[in-house]
Amino acid sequence: MSGHSKFSNIKHKKEKNDAKRGKIFTVIGREIAVAVKEGGPDPNSNSKLRDVIAKAKANNMPNDTIDRGIKKAAGNVDAVNYVSCTYEGYGPSGTAIIVEALTDNKNRTASNVRNAFTKGNGNVGTTGCVSYMFDQKGQIIIDKEEYDTDADEFMMAALDAGAEDFNEEEDSYEILTAPEEFSAVREALEKEGVPMVQAEITMIPQNYVALASDEDKKMFNRIIDLLDEDDDVQNVYHNVEEEAE
Repeated sequence: MSGHSKFSNIKHKKEKNDAKRGKIFTVIGREIAVAVKEGGPDPNSNSKLRDVIAKAKANNMPNDTIDRGIKKAAGNVDAVNYVSCTYEGYGPSGTAIIVEALTDNKNRTASNVRNAFTKGNGNVGTTGCVSYMFDQKGQIIIDKEEYDTDADEFMMAALDAGAEDFNEEEDSYEILTAPEEFSAVREALEKEGVPMVQAEITMIPQNYVALASDEDKKMFNRIIDLLDEDDDVQNVYHNVEEEAE
């Protein structure tokens, strides 16, 4: 996986999305609501909520906003009726795209997702049509500028905590875990004071695809931009070479 600087791509996305910070907070707010409904408002006994809080902090969500979201969800559990749904499809140049959504209206969401694919010369496929090209992993990314440490010692600490893999990039460290080990590894690193730029369970492509033309790049970005603008959409994963973005 070397050659793809995850961190520079994340920085690019964060800068691009600074104007859309409200959207990011909406996404995380829904995840908080679902986590509270499923496991209660106490993060000490709700590992899913702990994971969402870690994601919120990595995205610079203020603590009082997080607390308000938890209290609102705890006081109004019956009103939280979001259902999760996943869509898979193809973008230009045969690229693979996975869309995860949390919605209170599946028909609206399905229509919006299909519309985004269509406008970018892509199409929604059947369940499983592209997900086999991805691996679900816990992914933790650390900015080297924020964490000065010996790489070998840090790698051993991460592996001892249960990580599957450790990659050193020019500007960052990437730690990968099995999904079921993610919480334990993240919490072990948190106890050591490790600052995280990203900490979440994600879908990592097994291979990357280059877009064939400028027109395909334009169409692919149209799909991604339309999905980004949809409040129901939580996450979008794809296997496009990051340089193409």
